[in-house]
Amino acid sequence: MKRTPLYEQHRKLGARMVDFAGWEMPVQYTGIISEHQMVRSRAGLFDVSHMGEIEVRGAGALAACQYVTANDVGRLADGQAQYTLLLTPGGGIVDDVIVHRRGADRFFFCVNASNRERDFAHLRAYVRGADVIDCSDDYALLALQGPRATEVLARFTTLPLVELPRFAFAEGEVAGRAALVAHTGYTGEDGWEIYCAPGDAPALWDALLEQGVGPAGLGARDTLRLEAALPLYGHELGEDTSPFDARLAWVVRMNKGDFVGRAALEEQRRRGPRRCLIGLELEGAGVPRAGYRLQHGGRPIGEITSGTMSPTLGKGIALGYVDPAASHTGAALAVEIRGRAVAARSVRLPFYRSGASNESP
Repeated sequence: MKRTPLYEQHRKLGARMVDFAGWEMPVQYTGIISEHQMVRSRAGLFDVSHMGEIEVRGAGALAACQYVTANDVGRLADGQAQYTLLLTPGGGIVDDVIVHRRGADRFFFCVNASNRERDFAHLRAYVRGADVIDCSDDYALLALQGPRATEVLARFTTLPLVELPRFAFAEGEVAGRAALVAHTGYTGEDGWEIYCAPGDAPALWDALLEQGVGPAGLGARDTLRLEAALPLYGHELGEDTSPFDARLAWVVRMNKGDFVGRAALEEQRRRGPRRCLIGLELEGAGVPRAGYRLQHGGRPIGEITSGTMSPTLGKGIALGYVDPAASHTGAALAVEIRGRAVAARSVRLPFYRSGASNESP
């Protein structure tokens, strides 16, 4: 398995390590619930250096990125980022990514670790008039998340953090080391993602932990993103998934001109969704898990894609795909858990909302 530049720091902190997308990563340190609550109430620090970084550079970069993504990168100014999708010609989701505009001729993609090679090949196949460079090995990535994240990070940088809205970024120094600091995250809380040279990551990690911030692992990252109803590739998203099915119509800008998958999405929009992603809360005892079947009126209507016992809400929550007829808020459902039909109800998403907005330009 691959290891991030922070592997030794994780071992010293007693992290339990697991295989994630071919990387040996920390799933927890003190415990998933305590780390989850730390991020919700104060701030936690994640190592997400397994994520991939790809740049599109050259005179044709803007036009190329417009064509290869579903959102409208033409709306971005330098120093702005955007949540978007890479699509197949058939309208399926290759990956959900964040694209940063460093200049009209330079766009920086942060992609999911499991999709790094596939995303690189996809961009190479569809980008014209610009170069596509996999620069993942040039970066480590730290995510400082929580209501105190800005206060803590401000101690280490002169970058104007309070002037940077969500999905803005700036380049400068953090603790004397060059970094790209983005006002983004995957927890539903306010926070920052810090891209730096791999060799600088251990010193930055240690410096932030010395400020009373605790380390958090992938276990808490998953429960946090689920409470915020943020999709996970391989669970809510995949090449067999339409953005319209996945509640991501807001990411798709059909009026911007042609892009990969546009024709197929036109047909999908005309036809209507085959299935709908919903959120549900259990009304009985049990923990919903991915793969559990969902019922409505005693008949099967879909299955759970992600589920957990919410540390914040104290109840079982889940995302799942169901027949459109049973997708309305308040629908009485049931989850099959070990042979039992446990009552549940469709609810509005997200399950938890902080003061931080998760929507990009």
